[in-house]
Amino acid sequence: MIRPLSILACLIAISVAPTPTPAADNDRPNDQVSFARDVWPILRANCVSCHRPGKLKGGLDMTSFAALSKGGKSGAVLKKNMPKDSELLTLVSGDSPTMPPEGEKLTAAEVGVLARWIAQGATDDTPPDGLGTRRPAQPPIYRSLPSVPSIAFSLDGSKLAVAGHHEVLIHKGDGSEIVGRWLGDSPRIESLQFSRDGRWLAACGGSPSEFGEIQIWEVSSGRMVRSIRAGNDTLLGVAWSDDAKRLAVGGADRLVRAFEAESGKQLMQCDNHIDWVFGTAFVRDGSKLISVSRDKGVKLIDVATGHLIDDAAIPRDPILAVARHPQEDSVAFTGLIGRVRLHRMAPRGGRLKEGDNREESTIREFEHMGTNLYAVAFSPDGNRLACAGQSGEVRIFETSSGKRLVTIPTTRNPIYSLTFHPTENQLFTAGADGLVRIYEAAKGTLVREFPGVPVTAIP
Repeated sequence: MIRPLSILACLIAISVAPTPTPAADNDRPNDQVSFARDVWPILRANCVSCHRPGKLKGGLDMTSFAALSKGGKSGAVLKKNMPKDSELLTLVSGDSPTMPPEGEKLTAAEVGVLARWIAQGATDDTPPDGLGTRRPAQPPIYRSLPSVPSIAFSLDGSKLAVAGHHEVLIHKGDGSEIVGRWLGDSPRIESLQFSRDGRWLAACGGSPSEFGEIQIWEVSSGRMVRSIRAGNDTLLGVAWSDDAKRLAVGGADRLVRAFEAESGKQLMQCDNHIDWVFGTAFVRDGSKLISVSRDKGVKLIDVATGHLIDDAAIPRDPILAVARHPQEDSVAFTGLIGRVRLHRMAPRGGRLKEGDNREESTIREFEHMGTNLYAVAFSPDGNRLACAGQSGEVRIFETSSGKRLVTIPTTRNPIYSLTFHPTENQLFTAGADGLVRIYEAAKGTLVREFPGVPVTAIP
């Protein structure tokens, strides 16, 4: 059993979940612990990433009650009515629990839930339609501000999409009002992008160790026209092709995928990365795409076949964000060393001999910021480039020269996403404190700030 750890998990705090509907007294006699409601969420968050089909550590599958009951290579891990004899409990209990072997251990409350469930007979109440995460019937209730992993503007600037928990929140373009709450299955929305024709919004995310999902929303109506499921982990870095016919995503499963938007059909899959893929971007004609990863790779991929064409840059540091120039086949990308690099979306110079550091695709590098950078974005005309990250400071550069134009002082909160307004000379930022801030892009002065989600006070 292991709790999944990642840079992204450290960056993005968990949102407040929808308030559960209390069960009737006769549904939970004597405080009966439910496998589906109480136990499964603990297993999914802490265990399933290493104990699932395709990654059966110890031969143990924990993705369902039936699989858990079968045990692993060492035999049964669950003995009904006998918590002290159940390996499921003993491995996570005590002063030095064995499991999870890395990361945070289970809390006392979580261990208590498992102990009570086993003592009560370890009954199975899996619903007929399974344990899968599904969209809530009502919008979530937020008791505090969750971090905001992604924001994006509609083509005309009238709508700002904000990633929430199980939803995309649609604000007016000036941040004055929430005008839509679009609910979906994914509890985590990690990336948002509007199509260049303004008709569609793509959101990607999923449920860790359960499923990845791309949602396609019709902007005019707020109707989800398609949900594309792929893999069993979160999808990241969604990108539209310029003609809005295809979508690309990376993911925690280290794969790059492309899909046909109209049908949801998967067109290709590339497995050349060895770590999380945080971003993707199509070239203008849609024939190739760039993917960036925590493995330091910047890959140029043929969309028709999924074959790797070449590295587009020399691997230097884990890459966390990428943005394509609005009019050109070039991308800006950045990561842990705090420097933005601008490259053509082309091979870096062919398959080179070992030790050859030539990069024919390089355009320029921007000044070092001395902090991990999580977000990068071009202005609508491509003449400016903004970046931000762990320190909370924002810098805006002239794309053609690399000259720093504006410095926005830190709010002492990491920034995970930023975007220029399509028609106003403004820059919007969002991040760890849950607030969206609007700045004058020419001077860097704060215009206003507002919460990404509505917060309801605790009674």
